[in-house]
Amino acid sequence: MPLSSIHDSLFSTGTVGKGVAIEPEEGKVYSPVSGVVTTQSPTEHTVGVTFNNGAEVLIFIGVDTVNLNGQFFIQYVKQGDKVKPGDLLIEFDTNNIKASGYQTTTPVVITNQEEYLDIKPLTNGAVTPKDDLLKLSV
Repeated sequence: MPLSSIHDSLFSTGTVGKGVAIEPEEGKVYSPVSGVVTTQSPTEHTVGVTFNNGAEVLIFIGVDTVNLNGQFFIQYVKQGDKVKPGDLLIEFDTNNIKASGYQTTTPVVITNQEEYLDIKPLTNGAVTPKDDLLKLSV
């Protein structure tokens, strides 16, 4: 779904970066590309990966889930780890997150957007971990 449709102004206005939002069917985040884990939060709800080509992606699980202080999240990587497409990065309990009053809508954004002429979504429907989400134009 477009970032503009989520209820978090940092993402819906493009302040953090351009990208898409995903409404996850399962509580797993997989690496979209080969790269290095460069950002993590102590509350385990977010991870950043710098692609081998230099693009920086931030995956932010949920809206206001920082307030859960890591409850219902398990990170499988740490800063500096090398990852490849399909590697499991984070697992989260969607049912308990929702039962706690939070959304699991997950923005996936390119944070160094100024490096690209354009960042466009490649789909507006269901995706799998193997699908390409964004096209970056240099």
